[in-house]
Amino acid sequence: GSEMCIRDRLLGAQAADYDKVTDTLDVWFDSGVSHACVLARRDYLNRPADLYLEGSDQHRGWFQSSLLTSVATTDAAPYKAVLTHGFTVDAQGKKMSKSKGNVVAPQKVIKNLGADIIRLWVAATDYSGEMHVSDEILKRTADSYRRIRNTARYLLSNLNDFDPSSNLLDVDKLLPLDRWALDRAYHVQADILKAYENYQFHTIYQKVHNFCANEMGSLYLDITKDRQYTMQENSLGRRSSQTAMYHILEALVRWIAPILSFTADELWSYLPGERNESVQLNTWYEQLVAMPADSQFDLAFWNQVFSVRDAVAKELENQRNAGHIKGGLTAEVTLYADDALHKTLQQLGDELKFVLITSQARLQAIVDKPDNAVETSVSGLYVTIAASQHQRCDRCWHQTAAVGKHADHPDLCDRCIDNIEGAGELRQFA
Repeated sequence: GSEMCIRDRLLGAQAADYDKVTDTLDVWFDSGVSHACVLARRDYLNRPADLYLEGSDQHRGWFQSSLLTSVATTDAAPYKAVLTHGFTVDAQGKKMSKSKGNVVAPQKVIKNLGADIIRLWVAATDYSGEMHVSDEILKRTADSYRRIRNTARYLLSNLNDFDPSSNLLDVDKLLPLDRWALDRAYHVQADILKAYENYQFHTIYQKVHNFCANEMGSLYLDITKDRQYTMQENSLGRRSSQTAMYHILEALVRWIAPILSFTADELWSYLPGERNESVQLNTWYEQLVAMPADSQFDLAFWNQVFSVRDAVAKELENQRNAGHIKGGLTAEVTLYADDALHKTLQQLGDELKFVLITSQARLQAIVDKPDNAVETSVSGLYVTIAASQHQRCDRCWHQTAAVGKHADHPDLCDRCIDNIEGAGELRQFA
């Protein structure tokens, strides 16, 4: 028949030595039945699998052959979920190929930058499309990595004398600013856990990075420095911020553990308190707490305070560029605020200056503003800034009238003298 003709044509004289095989398996069959010969055969594995993960070309390949063979034999899919990712391309979007010489070798990246950088790049990339990678992109990833690592290091360095078994404070004893920091971490964690559930790794990367850069770096860690370094070791103000930092670090080390595994384990080994040998043996941290709904110092309060801080910082920068002041602590600020804003800021009392990080902060009514007051980006707020004429305290760097008035300590302000020799300063808010 026609089969014979084809065989003769293909094999010629040797045709008679060959028989046609009729039971060839589809090329995808071997991998497609791995649910039967791998998952079902091993006690420590489960069928259906939690996840089948492959590139986007496998919709018609492995995913398909696995689904068909499994449904045919067991009436059920072999997986609970399928995740596909795009292909790696260079910065211009060109497919990587050896002939083009645009291949980025993972081994080389790991040698130069470390495994956690390449893991972070994968997590930071939206894998639903093509995944761009180049030396420049990896350098940016390394910068982001440093931001996260340095935030963790800074938190850790502030816990060097902190023993959670004896120094940890009840959450309701914490200062309002520390409650705010815990509340932010609580909400960031909720978002991160949801993103992990949905394999939204780039969201996790953004949330962690922004939390480290904004809430921590630009606000919380900056403002609490004074409390950490100038108050008495066991004071409420200091142990309060350490308690918040401890909780935040316990949460943060777990957020990054699936992605920055090496960094997380390294961090874990230095964290204070009793713990097992690896962060990977633990579940999410459950001791972060949201701000009570009826709190006087709620999120809206802090948002407003921080927008004022932002506006004042811009004006401080302008004055510094003009050469009128050297930095925030060489300045005295007067804020002229409308009624609503005045009422908000008044709640911080004398501690407003610690939030603004200036040597003095006075609060006045907007009707009293002088002609030279500068309008800020916050509506209903004008400011004037002047260089402080007072001496600088050697210990806290604040410039106040008290420096030089104490014979025993001519270089210190009264707040520092109280912290060294007296009962110690009390902080209520920040």
